[in-house]
Amino acid sequence: MKKRNPVLIIKSIVVFLLATMLFACKNKLSDIQAMDSMLDTMPDVTASEIEFQYTEKSMLQVKLNSPLMHNYTGKNPYMEFPDGFKVIFYDSLQNEKTILTADYGINYENRQMMEARGDVVVINHETKEQLNTEELIWDQTKELIYSNKFVKLTTENGVLYGDGIESDQTFSKRKLKHPTGDLMVEDDTLPR
Repeated sequence: MKKRNPVLIIKSIVVFLLATMLFACKNKLSDIQAMDSMLDTMPDVTASEIEFQYTEKSMLQVKLNSPLMHNYTGKNPYMEFPDGFKVIFYDSLQNEKTILTADYGINYENRQMMEARGDVVVINHETKEQLNTEELIWDQTKELIYSNKFVKLTTENGVLYGDGIESDQTFSKRKLKHPTGDLMVEDDTLPR
């Protein structure tokens, strides 16, 4: 009987185990691509109960609160607020000027575009007006706020409805699309 080489036997066992492990860990290309795609859609940073404050010359200008924020980096970075957000704008005396709330928000950094969706409410304390809609978009480059969704504008004089709105970013110049509603007008403001 021929004596076997123990080194050759060990090498054969190692090669067999390596081959078995390689075949056992084999993934389909589609599975690898699916995992890669899933990783691309995961946020780079996630934070809960956040508060951002923007100040200018030591004066608070804007405060944003949200229960959850996802931040995505890369060539098209954006911030997402899937559980909603609240933004408070302050005047020069640090009083709340305007409050914006929504069920969902997304801010596209490169495009300088922010979208608020789902039960969007804007309350302006100075003008005593409230805007309700399902979507509001702020184009920071054009300094324009608009919506192509149904809007309701409540003022001290009544309620107006429209199929959308377009405004400068301070809401001082705005235009309702196809406005309807009732307004109270005092007699002394009518031309004679």
